[in-house]
Amino acid sequence: MPTIPKLVAALCLSITAYFASKMVMALLPPSTDFGIFVQLNMGIGFVTGWFYTGKLATTRIADALSYGLTGAAILTFMALFAQSAYEMFRLAMRHRYGGPLEAVAAVFQIGVDFGAEVFTTQVIVTLAIGGLLSGVLAFWASLRWK
Repeated sequence: MPTIPKLVAALCLSITAYFASKMVMALLPPSTDFGIFVQLNMGIGFVTGWFYTGKLATTRIADALSYGLTGAAILTFMALFAQSAYEMFRLAMRHRYGGPLEAVAAVFQIGVDFGAEVFTTQVIVTLAIGGLLSGVLAFWASLRWK
């Protein structure tokens, strides 16, 4: 059921994903083709905020902070998985893997490589602050609009 706290958390995590994506884009080489990188991450942030953070961050402020941080972590790992799976698919279409099992295993190796490259202090702090704000704002919205 649509509620204001779900919408607030979804928008906050989507905005967090936007800023984190822009920071990641600045870290990678300028010749990188990002495609729908930002839009996909914002969509993942919206879905995470709607179905996880917004639904749960309505009981106490401590719970809201916890669910906001967890929502940011879910956003991070789902976006990392989605980008890794896309990269594996792109490489698989160029026949870089010997079989399907090798291709599926490559998703995790690509994810580790991407994570090592983009998890800087600035990106982690941005995600943490965005998660905390999404939890607090969802909690505030649940108090304001019952």
